[in-house]
Amino acid sequence: MKDVITVGVDGTPQALAAARWAALEARLRQARLRLLTAWQPLTGKPPGAPWAPEVPHWPDRIVEEARAAVESTQPGLPVDVSLVREPPLEALVEAAEQADLLALGSRGLGPVARFALGGTGLDLVSRVAVPVVLVRSWQDSPQMEDANGIAVGVSLRAPCEGLLAFAFETAARRAVPLRAVHGRNPPPFAYDLGGAVGRGAVERAELLAREELSEALRPWREKFRDVRVEEQVVMESPAPALLHGAAGAQLLVVGRRHLGHVVPRIGHVVHAAVHHAPCPVAIVRHA
Repeated sequence: MKDVITVGVDGTPQALAAARWAALEARLRQARLRLLTAWQPLTGKPPGAPWAPEVPHWPDRIVEEARAAVESTQPGLPVDVSLVREPPLEALVEAAEQADLLALGSRGLGPVARFALGGTGLDLVSRVAVPVVLVRSWQDSPQMEDANGIAVGVSLRAPCEGLLAFAFETAARRAVPLRAVHGRNPPPFAYDLGGAVGRGAVERAELLAREELSEALRPWREKFRDVRVEEQVVMESPAPALLHGAAGAQLLVVGRRHLGHVVPRIGHVVHAAVHHAPCPVAIVRHA
């Protein structure tokens, strides 16, 4: 553990919301908060030559605004500041290697973070190993104070130990319930020749899914006995099932499987969560 939470800030309301979310997480983890802003140099330089020492005034303004937002909600929290003169996406990738978690502002539909000039927040997610949390500005509003619990999407197609570890640890730190959501389409044998779904076949498939989910969660329930766990199986496609399961949650945790692709890929469930989830989304890479 590096005991550092890094948040990329760029002066947008989304970034300030991410900074406040990251500040609470840093407080709960007893970690330092790092505010990072980076900018693409407008002029080039000869190969091997250093950048000119001049720094525009606006990076200081951005980080001071973020620092004030953090101080207003988590006074006295240790805060470090990094002003990085390189493409923001590259700066964030490098910063992720020195942090336990990375937080960014999210616009939902469209580019996930203006901070990542020349790319998107999802480009960043596919390139880093640490969890990435995306926060939208309205998810920082007083209306979100009624949100309770952590929701986690569990696929059951393969082990997801890193995903469940993050979800259970987060729920334990925040002393809130954990809702484990599994979405599964009805099996082919549940449909008759006319395309109608047989109720009995669906019920049998749902019972099997519940047994599999319970078995996957059993060792984590034993390890985190103070975390109240709700198991939720929804017989529909995983993406809409997860979005329904995230209703009323303060954080949605989704997994990104690391398969060693030459070109990293992010599944449709993660895309759906980032674009449509009603709460901040934590994307956790796991084997």
